[in-house]
Amino acid sequence: MRWGTFVWCLGLLLAAQFAFAQPAQKRVTFDYVIGLARERAQKPFHAPHGELPEQLRGDKLNYDSYREIEFKHDKALWREGDLPFRLEFFHPGYLYQIPVKINEFNATHVQPIRFVQDFFNYRKLKIDRIPADTGYAGFRLLYPLNNSNQWDEVASFLGSSYFRMLGQGQRYGTSARGLALNCGETDRQEEFPIFTDWWLGKPEKGNDTMHFFGLLDSVSCAGAYEFLFRPGETTFAEVTAAMFMRPGAEVKTFGVAPLTSMFWFGENSEIKPDDYRPEVHDSDGLLIRGQQDEFTWRPLRNPSQMHHQMFTANSVKGFGLMQRDRNFSSYQDIFNLYQQTPSVWVEPRGNWGEGEIHLVELPTAFEGADNIVAFWNPKQKPVAMQEHRIAYILHWGLQPEAKFPPCKVVQTRIGKDPGDQKARQVVIDFDAGAAWPLTNEIPKANLTASENATTSNLQVFKNEIGKTWRVIFSLTPKAKDQGLVDIQCALNAGGRIVSETWSYQWKPLQNKTESK
Repeated sequence: MRWGTFVWCLGLLLAAQFAFAQPAQKRVTFDYVIGLARERAQKPFHAPHGELPEQLRGDKLNYDSYREIEFKHDKALWREGDLPFRLEFFHPGYLYQIPVKINEFNATHVQPIRFVQDFFNYRKLKIDRIPADTGYAGFRLLYPLNNSNQWDEVASFLGSSYFRMLGQGQRYGTSARGLALNCGETDRQEEFPIFTDWWLGKPEKGNDTMHFFGLLDSVSCAGAYEFLFRPGETTFAEVTAAMFMRPGAEVKTFGVAPLTSMFWFGENSEIKPDDYRPEVHDSDGLLIRGQQDEFTWRPLRNPSQMHHQMFTANSVKGFGLMQRDRNFSSYQDIFNLYQQTPSVWVEPRGNWGEGEIHLVELPTAFEGADNIVAFWNPKQKPVAMQEHRIAYILHWGLQPEAKFPPCKVVQTRIGKDPGDQKARQVVIDFDAGAAWPLTNEIPKANLTASENATTSNLQVFKNEIGKTWRVIFSLTPKAKDQGLVDIQCALNAGGRIVSETWSYQWKPLQNKTESK
């Protein structure tokens, strides 16, 4: 062995040894983490802010300087032994002021992973010694997803309880969260629970499923989370959560399986920003699968003020924020490949009971802000110190809903009605799909609208070019009524609904800057 190679191997070995504290003989299970969550909930919440060294705080480490810090890929844990996953860490500091404790476990032992400064390349930054018990900002998992010779980042856990995952051929877009409390409420402040501790199961050779646990904490509750993560063409994450409300805590909305995304403007935006791109969004609609396998499609909007809509979803079979438009021509962006952001579908495990799907849309003037949130809110809120368990599967894919009925809404467009200056013309395209080929038998459109508007000139056309059924109608709001108009439309063939139900809330434009 050459001397340089020997020194490199020795350095890697020493760094890995320094990263681990003395292993303890302990079997880490979901029940073990549930016990820790129960103990946490019995005490007042302790925010771990302020425990980082002063040099890592936001006034010392800004956006540009934080971006200088990079994890050294040759220091990734589990790099040796031909294991299926590799583990890298995010440096604490800047916006990430909450230190996260990370542990590794196997069948018989567990050991904390210490902070190792040699894991990072600081470039021109001068960072003094950071204590080994500092913790990290989060972690990411690498896996040969797209090429057997290339290690791709497939999951990232960074900031509060946020995390993102990828399937084959995808780019980051929508995020998930552990829990959303009082999201979208105007009479109280939203609460952002945080993952404070992680236990990552050391992967086994030949096993492409990663097993790990997280401990969630917040002012109102504490919880234990179990993840079974399996990357692929569609990446799956089986999530089981056991939560405990703290005594005296009250929440209005208990957001289960929350998803967060970005919608700036799209084909349905009536007034677009001054931008060269036709559309800019990570997701273009909310899809809900009801108890009787009825499907509702709600195109997303960028409202002029916060909008919070609820859909009754008793024993819901699924919901998700979807990116349906997969054509580059719709975005024309060679830097942000929006046609490759994943759709994220939430599949409940077991019967969730009575509840609602919430959609919160916030106004945004640029693409850097996540302004869309969707989650399920149970009718019966958890009782203090009683375990509240819920389980679901997250599907991250380009078309995770492909197995659902084929007659889907593919686009929504709204513009001036050429025949009536007081009306708007609405155009909806339903993908005909293999089950409903474009024949001479034209389906009917079941169209309804709330009382503050009228619809007219309803027509359904066969679009041979786009292979869709095109629904066109005029929408006229009542005079001086600026309220939201609720509209639903579905295709009817042979006396039964054969498509998704298109559901929209339209607001009359008051001025030309409202949608910008």
